[in-house]
Amino acid sequence: MSRWTYGSLAGLLVCGLLPLLSGCKEPVAAAPPPIPQVIVASPLIEPVVEWDEYVGRFEAVEFVEVRARVSGYLSETHFQEGQIVHQGDLLATIDQRPFIAELNNTEAAVKVAEAAIAQTEAAYAQAKAEATSASARYDLARRTVERWRSLVARQAAQQEDLDTREAELAQAKANVEAADARVASAEAEKISALANVETSKSLREIARLNLYYTEITAPITGRISRRDVTEGNLISGGTSQSTLLTTIVSLNPIHVVFDADEAAFLRYRQLAMKGTPHSSVDVRNPVFVALGDEHGQFPHQGQTDFIDNRLDQETGTIRTRAILPNEDFSFTPGLFARVRVPGSSQYHAVLVPDQAIGTDQAEKFVLKVNEKNEVVRQSVTLGPIIDRLRVIRTGLDGSEKIILKGIQRVRPGAVVTTEVSKIEAVDDGLPDRFEPVPQENWIKVPSKKPLTSWNPLRLPGEHPQQVFSGRSEPFRLISSSSDEVVE
Repeated sequence: MSRWTYGSLAGLLVCGLLPLLSGCKEPVAAAPPPIPQVIVASPLIEPVVEWDEYVGRFEAVEFVEVRARVSGYLSETHFQEGQIVHQGDLLATIDQRPFIAELNNTEAAVKVAEAAIAQTEAAYAQAKAEATSASARYDLARRTVERWRSLVARQAAQQEDLDTREAELAQAKANVEAADARVASAEAEKISALANVETSKSLREIARLNLYYTEITAPITGRISRRDVTEGNLISGGTSQSTLLTTIVSLNPIHVVFDADEAAFLRYRQLAMKGTPHSSVDVRNPVFVALGDEHGQFPHQGQTDFIDNRLDQETGTIRTRAILPNEDFSFTPGLFARVRVPGSSQYHAVLVPDQAIGTDQAEKFVLKVNEKNEVVRQSVTLGPIIDRLRVIRTGLDGSEKIILKGIQRVRPGAVVTTEVSKIEAVDDGLPDRFEPVPQENWIKVPSKKPLTSWNPLRLPGEHPQQVFSGRSEPFRLISSSSDEVVE
């Protein structure tokens, strides 16, 4: 091989090894990681009221089981199932013919009793006249005896004649006593006849009342249920086992009932003793209600109207009730509802979003940034959520800068850069202050109108009348002896 060839190979080897030899130098140091950036904000300080939430159920203010008060055949019903009925509306009619016949019998009995009074009064007058006549004859016989005694004493008359006159006096006295007895007997018969008249009139009023009960009316205003008995059935009435015809529930206003536990009850009592807030036992406090499909807001306002007088020993809760207007009938008895009631007086609270709060096994905490931009852990005590922010009871005073986002990327002691943001509350529809409801604004249950203008002292022969919504309507009575309609 030539010298040129060896030289060329040596050059090539040197050139090939140079890159390998250069890789054996010291490694270059990596760049330090960037300082993490977090979003911080100062806690929000706002005047708030804590509104405690409970699960309640709507209940009707009035619930009525419509039952017959007399027995008979159900001849007709006058309502549509599920409709709104008003107090006094005609719901059903029981066959009236047996009751008309009974009323006619009692009317006749009253007339017979009144005729008997006339007879007893005549007999009493006759007995009084006979007693007067007997008394006059007795007086005459007494004076005659006195004259004969004077004559016998002067020996101007015989003793036998005096004895005759004394016998006549005794007979006259007996006649007076007999006449007085007949007067007493006639008076007793008169009193008995008067009593019979009163008894007959009472039976007539009962017959009228039973006839009145053949028309069954709505005792309250509300929504009626289905028919439990159809026309043509024999129904019983007037007892605890009377036939149930249907039910009615009132709708406006309506109650919502919920239970507070013993701890809440004790807390409310302590607040009431301090006068903040006022106890719902003594005043009506506002409440806010939401249905199951109304999320985030409590659009319906009512007021407390009842707190029970004792706790249930089995559940450890106390029954509380609120009342709400229900003019559009949007609430139905049996529906569940979420109820908010005032659980504190107004105070200034420290508020932060829940996402800024961390949790470990022992406590809740937030991460705040100090003047050196170092992360510092701060333990906190939590309160309820208000306006979608969490109340911080202890641990923060509002002057801090707490980390809102990026809490998972940093640890206490780390240095961070900050981007300042602002915490904003989202109105939940609940007021930040409240006062007891003035008495003139209390929701009241409408007072009931009298269902009837029934007057037991009506004149004989006057048919019973029924009042529907202030309108007087006479019964249409069908005579038991014919199909004639009697008004």
